[in-house]
Order: sequence, then structure tokens, then C-alpha cells
Amino acid sequence: MTASSWRVLGATGFVGSAITTALQTKNIAVTPVSTPRLASPATTVHHLIEHAQRLESVIDYLADSFAGADIVINAAGLAAPDQTHQQSLTGANALLPVLVALAAHRTGVRRVIHISSASVQGDAPVLDESIRTAPFSAYSLSKALGESALYRLRSQWDTESHAPQLTVLRATSVMGSGRRTTRLLAKFASSVFSSVAGDGTAPTPVTSVKALAQFAVAVGEFPEPLPAVILQPWEGATTGSVLRDAGRRNPLQLPPFLCRAVIDGGFWVSGLANNRFNGAIRRLEVTWFGQRQVPGWAHENGVIPEPNVQEVLRQAHLSLGK
Repeated sequence: MTASSWRVLGATGFVGSAITTALQTKNIAVTPVSTPRLASPATTVHHLIEHAQRLESVIDYLADSFAGADIVINAAGLAAPDQTHQQSLTGANALLPVLVALAAHRTGVRRVIHISSASVQGDAPVLDESIRTAPFSAYSLSKALGESALYRLRSQWDTESHAPQLTVLRATSVMGSGRRTTRLLAKFASSVFSSVAGDGTAPTPVTSVKALAQFAVAVGEFPEPLPAVILQPWEGATTGSVLRDAGRRNPLQLPPFLCRAVIDGGFWVSGLANNRFNGAIRRLEVTWFGQRQVPGWAHENGVIPEPNVQEVLRQAHLSLGK
């Protein structure tokens, strides 16, 4: 599939700017699209789509912005894992993707790629490319709702030859220069508290924004039909290697049963506070235990970006002294 023109929502953000740069590097015509600020009280797919269909002025604006485009990438959203204001999260992470899909359908866009998050599957033993979700926070709930709405639209449009192909690309734990999450990880890895559960050989879905951007472009250019869900490929990191790269020291190896008790206790306390701390506790859980993922579509089709996470984490450590 050869694309002549792309649109990127969230082009000034962390992921969107990396995707835009990757497209420009390949001399692909790309135009950024400003993202409207949205909020929604919807809690179900039905009400979310209903809400979106009422926002004619927003759909018109997006449709005008998509005119002449072959591919639209929605990299916009509210990347706030610790935020608890559900309506803002739902507007940015669920309502917007639906509006993008509706506008693309109206305009004749061929493919829409929505950047979502593997956090929608929570603490699943293995991340996969099923539509199954298990949200554990307000943020992951909003992301899961957005995904579910796109699956509904994809199913409804399945028999329409002119409808855009909707694909969810689930990013994993993405690191990059200047990102607060990456800097916090480097600080933890450089401290005396740097630790893992067990021997540190567990695989972890920590990845780089450069690899994600390259992968998103490759997915967009793929000449054959895409599945509903694609998972960002693993870059080979383990719980131990991540902390060694980000902290330049060997992490403590803690008994897994002790780490599990701390995590379970943390979620219990968070539950008393309306799950307010679930995001932070989940990040610690992944840092200690990691999370496996299926090889998936990327490996089946040989669409593997160049690993870059080791370089990103080492640069994050060096930047701590600046």
C-alpha cells in the first residue's frame, strides 16, 4: 500500500512528534492536525458513539483536515496514568478516536491507526492482540473504552468498501528523551532503592519512542489488510537490563513473595482511596516483575523496528547530571 498523504493528530506531543519525524525522514507527505479539547460523561460504547455523532461541528472540522489524506494516525490523547478526572480522560482517549473515525469515514480516508496503550490489559500474564481488556485505573479505562468503540465501528463498516480500515496499535511502556516517566525511572534505577523481583531476567515491555514511531509508519505502509489490534513489538529488555541501563548499577534482587506482598498491599490501600494510586503501583509492579507479550503480528509479518531502548535509557541516566 503506497500512501501519498498522511495526517497526524497529536503531532506536537511525545509520540506524535516522533511519528511525524519518522514520516519526514522517509519523505512522506504529512500534515499535523490540531486536536480539539473534549470531555465526555459516557461510560459505555453506545453512549460514547451517540455523543460523538452529536458533535457535527467537530466531525466537520476533522473531515476538512483529512481531505486528500490516505492515512490518519491518531497519536493524540491524555497521557496521564495518575489522573482521576474521568470525563477529561474519556474525552481525550475515547471520544476523540471515535470522532476521528467518523470524520475519516466521511472523507474517504483509507486507513486510521489509533495509538492506544497496552495498559488496557492491566496485569495480564501475557500481553496479546486480543480485544480483551482489564482496565485498572481511570486512564486505562478511558483507553479501553476508546478501543471498544473503534471495534464496534469496524464491525459495522466491515461490508462497506469505502469505509476506512480501523486499527488499534497498542504501545507498551514507551521511553524517550525528556519524558517524565523516563526520568523518574532513571532516578529510581540510580538510587539505592533500585530493585527487581527475583533474578531480573523477566521480560518487560519497556520500549523506545523511536522504535514505536518506526513501527507505526511501517504499519501504515503495510500493503495488506490490518487486524483490529497490533501490539508494539518487544525490544528485548528485561527487568534487570532496564535498571542497569538506566542506573548504571546492578539492582537489588528481592524475594518475589515480598515484592508481591508490597504490591498487593499497595493496591489495597489505593482501593481505600478510590484507586487513586493504581497507576503508580502498577508501574512499580512492572518494574519489579516485568510482563511478557506475544510475538504477534509484527513477527508474523517481519515488521520489526530497530531496538533503541538501551540507548534511550543510558541517555536518561546521563541526563540526570545535567
